Amino acid sequence: MQVLQVQLVVGPDPAEVGRARKWARSRLAGSGIGADEPLAETLVLLISELVTNAVVHTGCPAVLRMLFAAEGGVRVEVTDASDRPPRPRHAKGEDTNGRGLELVDGLADRWGWQPEGAGKSIWCEVDRVPSVAVVAPLSPGRVHC
Repeated sequence: MQVLQVQLVVGPDPAEVGRARKWARSRLAGSGIGADEPLAETLVLLISELVTNAVVHTGCPAVLRMLFAAEGGVRVEVTDASDRPPRPRHAKGEDTNGRGLELVDGLADRWGWQPEGAGKSIWCEVDRVPSVAVVAPLSPGRVHC
């Protein structure tokens, strides 16, 4: 399996999340994932959530990596210097935060975390769904089984 890996060092400033999104969009385009593909927007949202968690909850710099598999899947990893495991929260109705890992869980095909050095790495993977073939409409009055 052939993999292309790109990475970005993210500072411990919430403004870095926007920079990470912009960087990710340019790398996705360079990998052949079009900006208009649903996969691109899903990946940018996942990156935004994981980088936000690293920056807000650790106050440490982080490293964002994207790994592009030849088969079309993408793995996103965010590594930080905190050894505290991620703790999913359950936001209530009007809460303005606390939904990040729920979004990751709902959007990614797989996700998890592991210790890495003195810190940890949180990762998620999204499989590239092949385009749906356009099917010609059925002729009126005919039953197809």
